[in-house]
Amino acid sequence: MTATTSRLLTLLSLLQTTRDWPGSVLAERLEVSPRTVRRDVDRLRELGYNIAASMGPEGGYRLDAGNQLPPLLFDDDQVVALTVALRSVGAALEEPAVRALSTVRQVLPSRLRHRVDALQFTSITHPPGGSDPAPVSTDVLVALSAAVRSRVVLRFDYGGRSDAEARPPRTVEPHHLVTSLGRWYLVAWSRDRADWRVFRADRITLRTPDGPRFEPRPIPGGDAAEFVSARFKGSDSVNRWPCVGTVILHRPAREVLPFAGVSVVEDLGPDRCGLTGGSWSWIALAATLNHFDADVDVVGPAELRDAFAVLAQRNSASAGVPK
Repeated sequence: MTATTSRLLTLLSLLQTTRDWPGSVLAERLEVSPRTVRRDVDRLRELGYNIAASMGPEGGYRLDAGNQLPPLLFDDDQVVALTVALRSVGAALEEPAVRALSTVRQVLPSRLRHRVDALQFTSITHPPGGSDPAPVSTDVLVALSAAVRSRVVLRFDYGGRSDAEARPPRTVEPHHLVTSLGRWYLVAWSRDRADWRVFRADRITLRTPDGPRFEPRPIPGGDAAEFVSARFKGSDSVNRWPCVGTVILHRPAREVLPFAGVSVVEDLGPDRCGLTGGSWSWIALAATLNHFDADVDVVGPAELRDAFAVLAQRNSASAGVPK
C-alpha cells in the first residue's frame, strides 16, 4: 500500500506539469508496466482528478481542469511561494486569505514552517503607477528577511543590466523587505552613500559571509511602506506627489474614472469632469493628462499650465511645425 501511495503521488506530480505524458514514458519514469499506469490513472480519477487520455500508439495522459478542486501536490519552493502570495494579498482578501494561509501552514513540515515564518515583509496595497512583476528566488527573499531580523550588514552585487560596468559590492544595513505589484524591494541604509536606499531584490546577488551586527536606525517617517511609496512618487520622505494639479477634462466622469488611478474625479455634467492628480514632475503630469484624449482646461497651478506650454512646443517640433 505504501509503495502504491508513493507511486500515485509521483504520478500526480508528473501530471501537474503542463504537458501531455505518453503512457510509455510514464511507465518508464515510474518503473512499472503500462497496465499499472492505467490502473493508477483510474485511482486518481476516483479521487476527483480529471485526467484525459488520448488514443493511438503513443497514447498518453493529461491532467485537465474539473468541476471540483481535488487535493494538489506542491514542492517546497511552490509552498513557500504560495504562502508568501497569501500573506501579500491578505489585506485585500482578508478572511478567505487568512483561512487559506492557516490551512496551508497547519500541514507544513517543520522545515518549511520555519522557512515561511522567517520571511517577514510589508505589502504596499495601493502603490502609484504600475510595473511588471520581477521574479525573485525564495532563497534570496528568505536570506534578506533573515538579515533584517538579525540586524547584520549585507554585502551584495547590484545590477541586472547586461551592459552595466563592474561595480564594487554594496554594503548596507537592511531594515525592511517590501513587496508591491509582484516586485520586491529592500529598504536599507547604505554605508557607501550614508543615506537611505531602496534596492530591487531581483537585482541583488548576495555575497558571503554577512557583515557585523548593527544598531537599527529610525526610517524616515517611521513606516517602511510609506517610505517606499514616497520614493515611487519622487519624494524623499513624504508620501505624496511633489507636483499636484487640477484640470477640467472634456469627457464624462464615467469614462475617466476607470483610468484615473488614485486621482480624484469630480462629475461636472454629461460631458465634463474635474480631475486632481499628481506626478513626480509637472511635465510628467501634463503628459499623463493628455492620455485621456480630451480637451483640457487647467485650473491650476501656474506650473501645470507652463508644463502644457512646454509640451506644446516640443510636440510642434516633433511634428515638423515651423516656429
